[in-house]
Amino acid sequence: MDDHTALSQLEGLAHTLGIQVRYEKIIEDEMSSAGGLCRIKGEWVIIINSGATINEKIQTLAKSLKTFDLNNIYVRPALRELLEQ
Repeated sequence: MDDHTALSQLEGLAHTLGIQVRYEKIIEDEMSSAGGLCRIKGEWVIIINSGATINEKIQTLAKSLKTFDLNNIYVRPALRELLEQ
């Protein structure tokens, strides 16, 4: 699976779970981050640095999504393998 497909499928999985994915400009300093999972007003949101590389975006989404129970949701095998890394 290519990176753009993986990113698109991870975004789709987040949508299925009811998790908003937001790309925001994060000003980088000594403690920069590609983003992560948070709760805003009781809703799950994944905020990703819009300036991050596609690989960093994929890793941020995968790390955030694998904290949720995905056992009862169909996830393509290649995507599930990515989430289990």
